[in-house]
Amino acid sequence: MYKTSFEKARKIERFWGAISQFRAAVNNHLFYYRFGEKFLPNGSFEIAPNPAHLNKTRIVGKHSLPNWTIHGLVEYISGGPQPGGMYFRVAHGVHAVRLGNEASISQNFSSKTGSFYALTFGASRTCAQDEVLRVSVPPYSGDLPLQTLYSSDGGDTYAWGFRAVNRTAQITFLNIGVQEDPACGPLIDSVAIKELLPVIPTGGNLVRNGGFEVGPHVFKNSTSGTLLPPKQVDVNSPLVGWIIESLRAVRYIDSPHFSVPFGRYAVELLAGRESAVAQVIRTVVSKAYNLTFVVGDAKNGCHGSMLVEAFAANSTLKVPFLSGGGGKYVSASLQFKATGNRTRITFFSSFYHTKANDAGTLCGPILDGVRVYPVS
Repeated sequence: MYKTSFEKARKIERFWGAISQFRAAVNNHLFYYRFGEKFLPNGSFEIAPNPAHLNKTRIVGKHSLPNWTIHGLVEYISGGPQPGGMYFRVAHGVHAVRLGNEASISQNFSSKTGSFYALTFGASRTCAQDEVLRVSVPPYSGDLPLQTLYSSDGGDTYAWGFRAVNRTAQITFLNIGVQEDPACGPLIDSVAIKELLPVIPTGGNLVRNGGFEVGPHVFKNSTSGTLLPPKQVDVNSPLVGWIIESLRAVRYIDSPHFSVPFGRYAVELLAGRESAVAQVIRTVVSKAYNLTFVVGDAKNGCHGSMLVEAFAANSTLKVPFLSGGGGKYVSASLQFKATGNRTRITFFSSFYHTKANDAGTLCGPILDGVRVYPVS
């Protein structure tokens, strides 16, 4: 009887041991999901460093942050009030990391050679200085200027695209600036990744991804949308097919949190003429085409007299829209004649807008349902 009970206890112990090993594997080696979101291992930074590897908030040791490799001054931060009267907002959880001067965190990711990916992550400046975050996956890199706060609470979410050239990709976040205060630096909060499938134009629509349905991962608990950084060309854009042709970001919005005319996603042109999207499509010289699209507001408190300008070949169209912040939209149509076998279509907002109840948050008209087809 004792032997039987002992064996039963050992079986239970082995069972729970296997469960623990499985959980550790999920947390430390595989992607894991939280509320249906696909994070990098410890992408939410909720697996804390060993307390023995923390000097107050500073992480001590190259491999002390689970699943990440660190270089330089990297701090492990809890959201909320900070010593010295500062307040750090962690929008997608409880913990984040802050990168000091020339500090970085990196992680290797098993990728599919030739596939496109988009990273989605929270990033915000923590001091009143100009901070720049460099995101890189060799051979690609991009610098995100964080001086502009697109939401007054500072909890901005960004997306950045890249194409995998090897089976293993190293993802790195680097603070490239040298600040007066070495403790200043951007805050990184939650890192998710999504493979982007290619979109092929059809005979009924020469525009790729005209409904903006193929784009970066959107956090389920994010109510401020996802910023698409400026100067992202279509080959690596986190918004498949589109060029972020501007000096400032555009916002990628979803239907659970915003008013979207068609489907689940749209883009918001939130920085006037400094916020534009474009695409180059195949056309036939001297053939006539019709460009149609809709303009509206996201029902996010953005109001006032809006104006979206559209360009195609040598034709232009200005679409006025008076927003009451109720989520309405209008349809527009522009006919043009192709002057070459490639035609660029471009959209931007003519005016700057902020929310009616929050003057510190930029906003603007939304664009959706873009379509180009030959005129019969």
